[in-house]
Amino acid sequence: MPEEHSHTIMAVDELQAIIQRCQILEEADFKGEDFNLFQVAGQKCLEDGYAAQLLEVIQNEKNKVIIKNMGWNLISPLVRCIFMYKQEDDKREHCLRILDQLAQLCNPKELFLGLLEQIEQTSGEQVCQTVMLLLQPLQTVLLKLQNKKAYSVGLSLAMIMNQLTPLPVPYTKQQIQEDKLGLCQCCNAVVDFAKPFVNEVVKNMEKSSEYNDMELKEELVKFCMKSLKYPLLTAQLEQVEGIEEHPFRHFATEIIDILWNIGELIPLMFVHHKGKSPHWEDEEFADLERKNSADSLACLSYLIFVQHFGVECFPVVFSPSYLLLCNMTHIEVLLKRTEESVLSKGLDLFESCLLRIEDNSLLHDYLEFRDFINVPQDLVKVMTLCPMEHMRKKSLNILQLFIDKFDTEGKYTLFRCLLKTSNHAGVEGYIIKNIKDQIHLASTEYDNIWFTGHHLISLLDLVLSLPEGAETDLLQNSDRIMASLNLLRYLVIKDCESDNQTGVWTTLGKIEQNFLKPLRVGLNMSRAHYEAEIKNKKENRKEAQSSNTVCSLTVSGEKMLPMTTGMQLQVLHSALFTFDLIESVLARVEELIEVKTKAVMDENS
Repeated sequence: MPEEHSHTIMAVDELQAIIQRCQILEEADFKGEDFNLFQVAGQKCLEDGYAAQLLEVIQNEKNKVIIKNMGWNLISPLVRCIFMYKQEDDKREHCLRILDQLAQLCNPKELFLGLLEQIEQTSGEQVCQTVMLLLQPLQTVLLKLQNKKAYSVGLSLAMIMNQLTPLPVPYTKQQIQEDKLGLCQCCNAVVDFAKPFVNEVVKNMEKSSEYNDMELKEELVKFCMKSLKYPLLTAQLEQVEGIEEHPFRHFATEIIDILWNIGELIPLMFVHHKGKSPHWEDEEFADLERKNSADSLACLSYLIFVQHFGVECFPVVFSPSYLLLCNMTHIEVLLKRTEESVLSKGLDLFESCLLRIEDNSLLHDYLEFRDFINVPQDLVKVMTLCPMEHMRKKSLNILQLFIDKFDTEGKYTLFRCLLKTSNHAGVEGYIIKNIKDQIHLASTEYDNIWFTGHHLISLLDLVLSLPEGAETDLLQNSDRIMASLNLLRYLVIKDCESDNQTGVWTTLGKIEQNFLKPLRVGLNMSRAHYEAEIKNKKENRKEAQSSNTVCSLTVSGEKMLPMTTGMQLQVLHSALFTFDLIESVLARVEELIEVKTKAVMDENS
């Protein structure tokens, strides 16, 4: 007899021998040794390719009690063998049938722990395959459990989500279609796995309005909250051309459906306004819990208000400004993130809330809410620090939209706040341009007190000043300085001294003292400094053998990359050109002031 054949027969024989010995024992008399022998013999049958014989043993009615007690030991070798065989292999089919049989026959509690252990031990590329393989048997077992069912369902869902979380979420069209690790498919399989438990909660809620079994419901809410944070927070959820059934859009719909069906969707949407959060002894854990739920709730808001998932369930009784108020917390959470997939959701949510509101209708009182001051500051950070140009442009458009929605007192307060906090000359220049537009509007409206008279003078004190007087770095602040000069030129032309509608003529002495004189001194100092630098460089170049001498240069306090003398001269000339621009507007403003004051003096004399 060939040795291989005898080896195989030995494996099957050994299994048969253990089975026969255990058949005559009572269930209570099974020993630890019997379990070990059964596991070793069963594993040998599987590894030697004799799954068909093992399946027969398992299906034999006489072995029911043995399989009930010992079968769960076969889960680990069984999973290994399933992954070893190719899709179309008969042996793989036999292994899958064994798995199905074990789910029907084994002690649910033991098998539950065996399946969970397998999911816990999987890693890397096999995570999704393992989870998808074991979801069906796990569901079968959980439906049989009598005690601690809610706890076991929660444990299963938490374990599965923890194993999926380290996997990268497919983002581009190609990645979604390819679904290399099977994550898209796996997420939707997990939702199907949860459905019978959702139905159970729904049935119990229908039976009694006083639904007491909150445990299972809470476990399902935890699962939905985890799913909102991963994969949905970083997933690409726009409709993608060429993808018929977008897996993450489908997953998002299913998660919202679960929350709606178990009656938790609307309460979750307004949870942070109740100030209700569970009490944890461990402060660090409490902070983590708060951060996780903040991410999840922000994603939920995005799904409802931007992608309109579940929007048909949403009551239409709330005003657009109240919805903006509710969403500001979520917008702030999203805008603090740097990943494009999350940051873009924050911008979209903010824009979508603002577009519902009429221009000039948002009351200034809203600026008393901390979020209404924090969010525009976060937006400024995106505008100035984000490396992606399209995001910077979008955030600038949204800042303008935000400004447009406020009443005049709101605009006034917002401008003051942004001028004090933005620390960026470009942004300050942009705000000053907005102030000029508001002053122009105020000149045509009778009831606008915020951009005329003493309110305007107080604002001009902020605008028409130099941060460090004559020592101010004019290059770094050129955007702000040019916008301030243009505003002053507009005021001097538009408002005659005899009318003094804006109040600018009353405060002219202060403007000259704090702005025009130090600017003139600063310009002269800067120009002299840069002209001397140019002269120096030119002389050094003559002395040097070659014009390609490389050295570094400091501009606006920042050390530039090593440059040739030619390149340095270019930078220095460009600085002089900026000073010329500032000089020309400054000279025009001084000339206008002189002409106007002279005209008034002539009239009075």
